[in-house]
Amino acid sequence: MKEKDILLTVKERMGIDALNDMQRQALDAWKAGGGDLVLYSPTGTGKTLAFALCLLQALKPPMQQLQAVVMSPSRELVMQTAEILRTLADGYKVTPCYGGHAVSDEKASLSVTPDIIVATPGRLLDHQKRGHIDLRGTRLLVLDEMDKCLELGFEDEMRQLLKQMPRLNRRILASATVLDVMPEYVRLHNPFTLNVLDEAAQPAERITVWQLPSPEKDKLDTLCQLLLSLDGGRTIVFANYRESAERIQQALRKGGIDAALYHGALDQQERECAVAMLNNGSVNVLVSTDLASRGLDIDTVEHIIHYHLPVSEQAYIHRNGRTARVNATGNAYVITAPDEPCPDWITVDGKFDLHPASRMVKPRMATLYFQAGKKEKLSRGDIMGFIANNGGILASDIGRIDVRDHYALAAIPRSQCQEVLKRLQSAKIKGKKVRISLLKT
Repeated sequence: MKEKDILLTVKERMGIDALNDMQRQALDAWKAGGGDLVLYSPTGTGKTLAFALCLLQALKPPMQQLQAVVMSPSRELVMQTAEILRTLADGYKVTPCYGGHAVSDEKASLSVTPDIIVATPGRLLDHQKRGHIDLRGTRLLVLDEMDKCLELGFEDEMRQLLKQMPRLNRRILASATVLDVMPEYVRLHNPFTLNVLDEAAQPAERITVWQLPSPEKDKLDTLCQLLLSLDGGRTIVFANYRESAERIQQALRKGGIDAALYHGALDQQERECAVAMLNNGSVNVLVSTDLASRGLDIDTVEHIIHYHLPVSEQAYIHRNGRTARVNATGNAYVITAPDEPCPDWITVDGKFDLHPASRMVKPRMATLYFQAGKKEKLSRGDIMGFIANNGGILASDIGRIDVRDHYALAAIPRSQCQEVLKRLQSAKIKGKKVRISLLKT
């Protein structure tokens, strides 16, 4: 694809008028060098779009042949990257592959060879071994969040997969931290290293860090008072353990604070729904383990709360990286128990004074859950038209719509949700009855 066409598409479909400095440097280096690209850039600076632009610039016209593979360490990052590529790569088939849902659905999607596969290493290797995909013709490879891939133990899978790609001629390696040793199996050729870790405007510089002492070892009451003191903006509360995250979420709900839950023991759909509800305005608070600190596609987050102190400086950096993304500002709150000092690597800007309101600012939206999705031939347009035509509300009042393989979510005004749901129960969508309910945390 030509650069001018790519940039026009970025503007029209993503609302981005101009690339940031890192993205422009990455694209210029990719075009000029002819070799591989190693990109070191902080979390939240737009690395996904940067390597997506490079890929698009190097793709040949669609030919029902696999051209590019993107490997990412998490399901959420796979879905985020695939969505960006689908938005920008007109006419190209982009297939995401990740664990947590049926292999048969992905096998069916792979029956027509995609131009681009975005996958976790383990799932991609599984498909390759089953004979669902032939990787030998792959020309372009992206290893995204390479530091995280190594940290999670994907080295053996990546080594095996790269052996199946003998025709690779260009590679992109992206990471939020510098690798001490470059794995030999990556086989970089004439690499150009773009390191903007120090030059880029670090998210830490745009985050105000507040310390909030808790008078009790159990911090729940302090957390509730803090949430009641905030303005209702999107908030992520980080805990170190799954059991703690569950206890916090249950306590917040009992206290009248709408909060979704996110951790690794939940199934994929539960995790997707939690993120969707935060994004579409159905909840203001997400309670999570460090699993949510990287790879999630969450719109502007105003507040990060460290309910538990992070276990390391890197964990602290990645948690805070959920806010102050791409030149935005944000706030981080560190709740400390009695006799619990902040580590040296946490620099506090001030003590936060609680001023709790009488009640939490309630989310403006609610979420409708449709028990049918892409595989049942439903699209965003189908759902939008169905709600607008049968629900008694204006199309302009309908919020974000997310369509997954076998379910869909649509945000509608909370004040009208019961009446809208009642109207939709007796209606048909595309001539079929689909079970619809209100999604709850």
